[in-house]
Amino acid sequence: MNIDKFKHQHVDILRRIAALRELTHAGVARNAEAIAQGLVAMSAVIKLHLSVEDQALYPALQRGDDAALARLGQRFQVEMGPIAAAFDQFARRWNTAQRLREDEAGFRAAANDVLRRVHERMRHEDRDFYPRVEAQHAAAAAC
Repeated sequence: MNIDKFKHQHVDILRRIAALRELTHAGVARNAEAIAQGLVAMSAVIKLHLSVEDQALYPALQRGDDAALARLGQRFQVEMGPIAAAFDQFARRWNTAQRLREDEAGFRAAANDVLRRVHERMRHEDRDFYPRVEAQHAAAAAC
């Protein structure tokens, strides 16, 4: 399975996290509109990414010949559940400029926690999961 699209989405999401971080450092109240818009846009990308993983990537691994990779995929999918739920709750809570202005400290604390978890998870996938998927794809193509 070609996972280039997944990898490009990771780059996009990481870029969006960095942009939110910059806006937050420059001032939550001053940048509340842009932060809220960025969060809504990033949420759409993350939801699409997770949906395609759940509907295409993980099932393909389960149907494949590499049982160890299938188990690894299943573990990654299960582990993503709480991270995705936390991000969804975060995105729903902080999706308006008014809420951001009303509780800057709460937003900063939540963003530091949730966005760090999303960032770390994507790095983990990029380092430990996607290379295995690519190697399996390359091996299957060579046959």
